[in-house]
Amino acid sequence: MMLTVTDVTVHYGTFEAVSGASLEIGDGEVFALLGPSGSGKSTLLRGIAGLEPLTGGTVAWDGTDLATTPVHRRGFGLVFQDGQLFPHRDVAGNVAFGPRMHGASREERAARVRELLELVGLAGYERRRVTELSGGQAQRVALARALAPRPRLLLLDEPLSGVDAELREQLAVDLAGLLRAAGVSTLLVTHDQEEAFALADRVAVLDGGRILQAGPVREVWRRPADDRVARFLGVTTVVDAHAADGVVTSPLGTLSMNVEDGPVRLGLRPGALRLDAGGDIAGEVVSLAHRRDHLRLTVRVAEGLVVQAMAPVLADPAPGDPVRLTADPDGVAITRPS
Repeated sequence: MMLTVTDVTVHYGTFEAVSGASLEIGDGEVFALLGPSGSGKSTLLRGIAGLEPLTGGTVAWDGTDLATTPVHRRGFGLVFQDGQLFPHRDVAGNVAFGPRMHGASREERAARVRELLELVGLAGYERRRVTELSGGQAQRVALARALAPRPRLLLLDEPLSGVDAELREQLAVDLAGLLRAAGVSTLLVTHDQEEAFALADRVAVLDGGRILQAGPVREVWRRPADDRVARFLGVTTVVDAHAADGVVTSPLGTLSMNVEDGPVRLGLRPGALRLDAGGDIAGEVVSLAHRRDHLRLTVRVAEGLVVQAMAPVLADPAPGDPVRLTADPDGVAITRPS
């Protein structure tokens, strides 16, 4: 089973919110639409769901065009940022809503509710009022409700953005496990890179209504299509370099990386450079900022280049101090000069 989106365009009046978007989602695959606010990702999801009319292009399931299929007959489950639970129903009533609408018997509904509450870690919550749930619990119930009628595609629109940062990290881990356990094809919309890369098998980066790059998570993360994508994916500094025989040479020295020979650009994320007394990159601290679990340093290195680096939270460098850094290839993205 496969969702195929071909050259989809969506207009709001004269404004083109989505332009010529194409993607495919395979059976059991988790696919993320990643982009900043206003990039068109939620509009694309709503167009796929049938909630927004398409100006052009097609949305098809296993080769069948869904243009004349209404939202409630597409077999898609929807989870939005606020969950949109029914406040007058308890947890069981929310989860059982879909199966009831599909004609399931009382016994079948009760079994499905138990199964899904166990899956989302809320066993025993059947009679809990949804108004008594925490934000994280409410999103778990919303997910269970969307899964209850056994959808062929699950659509998640910023499902974790309504909870605090610490809870979001744990929910992302839990949600990744839930989606794999459910085995349902999923389209996830998010502006959070860590969320997308924690959950998805493949990712598409959108901006200005266009898909700038799509591919497997690790490929997109390590090899952004251009500087624009790289900066959205956390790159803070871009350095010109040259690759030859698996060695990349730049003003920062040399790195061993699997890249084709020729001119390249190194995209440095904050974790690409780390404070290390034995490191081979010399620099001077310009400024520093405290984070929850590390220090973020701004360092002037060779040829006046200014880069970001990380240090342990208990480190004590000060502006003007000489430091040495070491490079971590896992924090480096590779792009080609345009």
